[in-house]
Amino acid sequence: MQRRDMTVVILCGGQGTRAYPYTMNMPKALMPVSGAPIVEQVMRIYASFGYWDFVLSVGYLKEQIIDYFASTRGENGWRVTCVDTGDKTDTAGRILGVRDHLTPTFHATYCDGLGDVDLDALVEFHGGHDGVATMTAVQLRSQYGIVGFNEDGRVTHFEEKPIIRDRWINAGFFVFDRATLDSWTGENLEHQVLPQLAQDDRLFIYRHAGFWRSMDTHKDQQQLTPLWQEYAPAYLNGARNHDLIAEGARDQLAAEGA
Repeated sequence: MQRRDMTVVILCGGQGTRAYPYTMNMPKALMPVSGAPIVEQVMRIYASFGYWDFVLSVGYLKEQIIDYFASTRGENGWRVTCVDTGDKTDTAGRILGVRDHLTPTFHATYCDGLGDVDLDALVEFHGGHDGVATMTAVQLRSQYGIVGFNEDGRVTHFEEKPIIRDRWINAGFFVFDRATLDSWTGENLEHQVLPQLAQDDRLFIYRHAGFWRSMDTHKDQQQLTPLWQEYAPAYLNGARNHDLIAEGARDQLAAEGA
């Protein structure tokens, strides 16, 4: 896989409060999923497309993340730079805090979201519009089972945590033009920066129809591990195995009854 000159920023500095008590002594980025820290699983996705220049925006329990990547330095050929952006800095501030390390166009994502996103298609889409930012979006999966019934209240069916086809959510896997950082206002990416970019007609959505899950809680970790186990082998050794990705997708569809 040819190395590509495009920085990948991964947000790793949050306190992971929804995963307490497991994050009291371990940063969420290092919580294991399918045999490796989740942040490393994220990095393997990017590396399989040739993106090996990583900037980890760290903060809370940063020493553990720094030590982990210091101990694995040189094993996979990646360039990993950890930048301390503060224990309580918000998401936009964590990107602004690493701006000196960024290429003119750069990737950014969260340390706790995994998906078989086609990064080639994402970058091509970003280059084809006149905006300055692209956000990957996925269809919302209900966290609850759905009950169906007719007009007289008779239950007709149950559906376990369905995908809601007409609602899309932020899945991370962003592409930004570095020049847009000059106009960012506010410390929060999701509540301040992205809405302002949308209001200025400079934010576009890349629709991802494949696998994606985030890990917010310990329960999510337990559920994500067997799910990602179907995909993890496809991203080992810096190259994508398309057959394994397809096999993982088929297994997930079968498991979900699609």
